[in-house]
Amino acid sequence: MAHRKKRVIAYLHSHWDREWYREFEVFRLRLLKVFDIVIDMLSENKIPSFYFDGQVCALLDYLKLRPEKEEIIRKLIAEKKLFIGPFYTLVDEFLTDGICFRKNLEIGLKISRDFGCEDFIGYFADTFGHSQNIPEILEEYGIDKAIVWRGVPDSVPSDFLFCGVPTVNLVRGYFMDIFSAKKTIHEKAQFLKENLDKIAKKSSDTLLLPIGADHLGIPEDIAEQIEEVNNILEDYYIELADPFKYFESVKFKAKYNEELRDNSQTFILPGCYSARTRLKQLNTQCSYKLDLANKLQYNFGNGYERAIEYAYKLLLQNQAHDSICGCSTDEVHQEDIIRYKKILQIADTIIEEIRFEQEDDIAISFINEDKYKLLECKRTIVPDKCQILEKEQGFDTKLLHDINRIPVTEDYTTIYTVLREFNSDDSQTDLQVGNDYIANSNIRLEVTNGQIDLYEGKNVYRNFIEFVRYKDEGDTYNFCPEVGDAGEVAQIRSARVIMNKNLRCSLKIDTSFFSVIVFLNKKSKLINFKINWVNLVTNRKWQVRFNLNKAVKETYSEDLNKIIKRKFDSNYNMRDKLPKDKGIEVKTNTAPMQRYVWTNGFGVITKGLCEYEVYKNTLSITLLRSTGIISKPDNKARTTPAGPPVKVPEAQQLGENSAEFAIGFFKNDEWVDRVEEIYPQTIIL
Repeated sequence: MAHRKKRVIAYLHSHWDREWYREFEVFRLRLLKVFDIVIDMLSENKIPSFYFDGQVCALLDYLKLRPEKEEIIRKLIAEKKLFIGPFYTLVDEFLTDGICFRKNLEIGLKISRDFGCEDFIGYFADTFGHSQNIPEILEEYGIDKAIVWRGVPDSVPSDFLFCGVPTVNLVRGYFMDIFSAKKTIHEKAQFLKENLDKIAKKSSDTLLLPIGADHLGIPEDIAEQIEEVNNILEDYYIELADPFKYFESVKFKAKYNEELRDNSQTFILPGCYSARTRLKQLNTQCSYKLDLANKLQYNFGNGYERAIEYAYKLLLQNQAHDSICGCSTDEVHQEDIIRYKKILQIADTIIEEIRFEQEDDIAISFINEDKYKLLECKRTIVPDKCQILEKEQGFDTKLLHDINRIPVTEDYTTIYTVLREFNSDDSQTDLQVGNDYIANSNIRLEVTNGQIDLYEGKNVYRNFIEFVRYKDEGDTYNFCPEVGDAGEVAQIRSARVIMNKNLRCSLKIDTSFFSVIVFLNKKSKLINFKINWVNLVTNRKWQVRFNLNKAVKETYSEDLNKIIKRKFDSNYNMRDKLPKDKGIEVKTNTAPMQRYVWTNGFGVITKGLCEYEVYKNTLSITLLRSTGIISKPDNKARTTPAGPPVKVPEAQQLGENSAEFAIGFFKNDEWVDRVEEIYPQTIIL
């Protein structure tokens, strides 16, 4: 009886980062060469199909310089030789919110279907771990299958139901460039056998094998090479096909209903959550502002639907995983910042123009319409019962958006930023101010004996807030501690009241690191912090640390606009676990957050700070992490390169930096109300 070979369905692809260790336009010129050959090979039936990386943006980038190729591309898609979409770009799953993720699918599917594609996979071949909320969103858009890599525990087979969606883990990754290597056919067969053996241990009798790599073209003799390899392999038969054939051939039984962030088998590169903090802050600001502009456009309709979609495309280009992760060249991220500025220009203009069109001041609410609110706005005339926060010289925005007027020197006036009360019962203020404390009826912050204490109800938290920094020997992908470094703790030098009004009061706390502005609003349960400082040191990780009264064993944080629960070994310390073997990434007690994290009755809301850390009874939020290289060859936290060792001095973030966050004590189910104070869903028009 003849030996039965296992079937290997191999699909051809090229993972296409629009920008990474080279800039967008550089990679696009490479894309022309790579995709020209792909189109020719598909047209001449030299290969059966090509999977274009689960995104349409790269195809659009190609067609801008090769418009004459559109007809043949549409033909190849109709013949099911070329597969595109469903995403507009391949976004990071932990640094983008649910609104943007849905927009990514909405725009990507619209473009894909316009080109004639109707077959889709939730494709996440190189995302740095996977959110457990992704499958639900895929199902919303009719996508019933997914491909992942990174973050899958060793106990999970290659074919499993990820929160209900049939999913394939690329056990050996998407990077398979062996057919382009300068090796003999027998060496290639041996390499493939070793990798297929590892895939087979996790798979059924049918295996899935990606053939391709980052920005890699297809060898013109790929079919001949595979035929030769098949003649050598004793246990496997490689069949060139599309990945959809694999899903038709396999039954999915095993279930896994948690996030995929296990790094025991693959790198998840968690340092990306805190690399280039400025990008994360701008991304959060743009996501919020653009959503608000979109809601106002929907309610008032001023003909800017296409402008909104254009702005979302710019935002999604920045949310591609190597871009938002902050692990690209300085030139790449300079272009990202320009895109962010364009997005804010569009969003702010739409919001201001809609305001201009209203005859009188009105407040538009999208959540908690009748709830008590304090809102900031800019006015040339200060309304009654408002508190002035600051003033500047400029033009009234209504004048700037009046197409029948041109602003002149005489129109240059004082612009006031004011705080206004809504849904007030006209009760007196509950704010209290002393030489070294601010308080209201809910919470009190006091600076005494060189420490910051908090009082909430009957609970007292001594030395509750500390500012710390550690040496960082890592890179943009992974923080790496210096062995023996216990970190520096900022000394609290002084505190003084700088605002004492009925709606808001504030303290300025001077430390040996920087000055911190702390303010408290009437009736609020949140204390707000603003830090602006000039960073003069390199290779450091800066954090704000909260010393809670008991060990932190579980957290609840925002993930794609939902709450995710995570469990921690609070005694685990990565500094004691740095790996000695190659190919190992140290496990950490850090995790991604979007706007919010909560534990032990305490919560933190941030404006674009995306990483928190748990250790014993402390919860820490990363304020800034500075490093100077994309991938450090001797990073002790990872032991193997994750990219090229390109120097990126701007990732040190020297010069001006800022951080904003708010803290409070409340139940976890109150988080929506608390977040709305920081990201208000009410706007004054």
